[in-house]
Amino acid sequence: MLDLGNLDRPWAAICVYTMRYCAATRLRNPLESRKYMSPMTETITLVQRLYILDYGLFQVHANGRIIGIPGYLIQTSDGRNILVDTGFPQAYADDPVAATIADGLQSFGHVLQITNEQMPAAQLARIGLRASDITQLVLTHSDVDHIGNIADFAHVPIIIGRAERALAEPRYFNPGSPIAWPDPAEYQLIDQDTELLPGLSVLATPGHSPGHLSLLVRLPQTGLVVLAADAISRPAELAEGFNGAWDEQLARIQAERLIALAEQQQAFLIYGHDPAQWPRLRKAPSYYD
Repeated sequence: MLDLGNLDRPWAAICVYTMRYCAATRLRNPLESRKYMSPMTETITLVQRLYILDYGLFQVHANGRIIGIPGYLIQTSDGRNILVDTGFPQAYADDPVAATIADGLQSFGHVLQITNEQMPAAQLARIGLRASDITQLVLTHSDVDHIGNIADFAHVPIIIGRAERALAEPRYFNPGSPIAWPDPAEYQLIDQDTELLPGLSVLATPGHSPGHLSLLVRLPQTGLVVLAADAISRPAELAEGFNGAWDEQLARIQAERLIALAEQQQAFLIYGHDPAQWPRLRKAPSYYD
């Protein structure tokens, strides 16, 4: 045991304060990443930047709306690069017409623009990163425009809804997905709202798909940001209904929860595929901080 009696009084006071401080600030959530060195040299991992990645444009037949295909890159103060979603498969950049026909996607809509510059590797390069720099992948769900390049990131932990990963294969678009779950891979399965680190949480928002996830991000300047993903594709969905969702009633409940959260916390709500919002969002290499 440390003998405080042999220390000068100022150093004794610091030691007592340090021990009390560390005891009082023990982590309540094992997923938090904090390192308590001393009261004066405390290091806390915080989110610093949010990049929006442009994975292309798609037009939906039903009402002609043109939607952006987003991904996200979240950077933290301790050097983590957390990727959210991976866009359409490479085949859509190689030959969008052939890929659309192969997947039967022409019944839903058609690709307006997906190029090699809108694949994850090129989007990451816009901010000076490579696939090897990614430290975690968050998969909001397993539809074709979100899971397309998951295999390129099988070397990092994949954070995914438990019910989503429980599917025999990714949802993709039609049964018989050409993309399999990466194996071997490390999966972190989510079935409730979970803080990954201070300022970054994943929210369990099943409805659009069985294990859909949204994200809550706190930035130093922008403040709180809700990344709804397909839990709310666009504001009109609340009035039009959640047609085609895995569970329409549950989808509505989760959408209303996110709307209420954003209103209560005065958060910036980024929709999954809102035609009006997409052109106004900053795209990489610009960012929100």
